[in-house]
Amino acid sequence: MSLFLFMLLVSILNPVVSHKSCDFPAVFNLGDSNSDTGGYASAFTTPTSPYGDTYFHMPARRFSDGRLIIDFIAEAFGLPFINAYLDSVGTNFSHGINFATAASTIRLPISVIPNGVFSPFYLGFQYSQFEQFKVRSQMIRKQGGLLPGLMPKEEYFSKALYTFDIGQNDLAEGFFPNLTIQEVNASIPDIINKFSENIKNIYNLGARFFWVHNTGPIGCLPYVLVAFASAEKDPAGCLKPYNEVAQYFNLKLQESIAQLRNEFPSAAFTYVDIYSVKYSLFAEPPKHGFELPLVTCCGYGGEYNYSASVLCGGTITVNGTEIFVGSCDNPPVRVVWDGIHFTEAANKFIFDQISTGSFSDPAVPLKQACQS
Repeated sequence: MSLFLFMLLVSILNPVVSHKSCDFPAVFNLGDSNSDTGGYASAFTTPTSPYGDTYFHMPARRFSDGRLIIDFIAEAFGLPFINAYLDSVGTNFSHGINFATAASTIRLPISVIPNGVFSPFYLGFQYSQFEQFKVRSQMIRKQGGLLPGLMPKEEYFSKALYTFDIGQNDLAEGFFPNLTIQEVNASIPDIINKFSENIKNIYNLGARFFWVHNTGPIGCLPYVLVAFASAEKDPAGCLKPYNEVAQYFNLKLQESIAQLRNEFPSAAFTYVDIYSVKYSLFAEPPKHGFELPLVTCCGYGGEYNYSASVLCGGTITVNGTEIFVGSCDNPPVRVVWDGIHFTEAANKFIFDQISTGSFSDPAVPLKQACQS
């Protein structure tokens, strides 16, 4: 048999399925600080230098030294970075909008800023903002003048990609009042039910393409490592019980996405296992070009270079000398930026892995998320 006939036979027996890339004209994001591009800064306080220094060379209203995963998602579709809904200055929403704010939860939190630590803009509130935005943006588009060009076209709401990255703070809200692991686990089904309710509400407003990140290994982050130092550690040095709670959250989230997929067959729901990618940075850092994964790049004090009493960009007085809490020397090889959030380098690595579809259910790449 000739080589040509052999290859022809192979192509017949194993046809290559061609998947066209999705033409998402906009991205609508809901979430917490992992994807906040200015919501918290607009409502409360702005992260100061060295936040943003690696890529933007100035504070960029993000909780990292540079770009976030949501920024890389926008870039992948040739879209500008997505402005925060709460940002009233110089914003352009024609290509999407970001409702995420740092410290946000899925459920209404008990402890709310300014008297507490969590954002009042929980997921249900973000949905309400989206609902209002959809109506008001189309009213503006009908008015004429310059403003209509800053708003998304009506058809974008059914053609856009809707991204979600939220849940870490719901677990933290349980851990830090010192609830037991069992008590936090017991709260997860209700948290996931609230998430599903909001997804259904957004679907009813026309959304059809959903890209949902699960939550990361919270037990590997310095702010948890320092607070619960006596907990059992795994081989990577992460807190095993706290990561197991995150894994349980992810299990229930994946189940809920499967239920939504069955309930709304005309929509495409992609569950993204961001946990596994993030954990690989802590378990095998040299393999991926990183070092000191548990040590904060921008922090001060102790084994993990982190203290809740003085955060990145702050100052502390030691032996009469005021010390600025700045960046480490080489952020591109570090995983954790400020003890809670990831560096731009880590965010880029995570994006590169999840965008292939290798960590998705169903296993579709980001650019084919309209076909899952």
